[in-house]
Amino acid sequence: MSIKMISTPSIRWSAVRYGRKWLFRRRELVDAPGRGRRPVDLDTPSGIEISARNQLRGTIAEIRADGVMAEVIIRIGDQDLVAIITRSSAERLGLAKGDEVLAIIKSTEVMVAKESLRA
Repeated sequence: MSIKMISTPSIRWSAVRYGRKWLFRRRELVDAPGRGRRPVDLDTPSGIEISARNQLRGTIAEIRADGVMAEVIIRIGDQDLVAIITRSSAERLGLAKGDEVLAIIKSTEVMVAKESLRA
């Protein structure tokens, strides 16, 4: 296990290498500059704990509801993540443009793509 400082132009995070994975301190990620207003702290007794590791904090950029489904576009940094949920779930959560939310990703498969450098 090794500890390393990982930097972006505006943020420095410490991480621990565990096998092939990098583990970050959740508090540093939550409190990172430019993340905006924080929602309810999930580490407090009034919050909720969840086993999924892939939790991305973002802001709702747009919601499109049609029929029984809703498309929720979440802005995470400079990219958008699109979630398709039931309309009743969106209404029950009271989701609105500008709300800060967590996108929790639980998947058995992640695909990686890279632009080909062939001429």
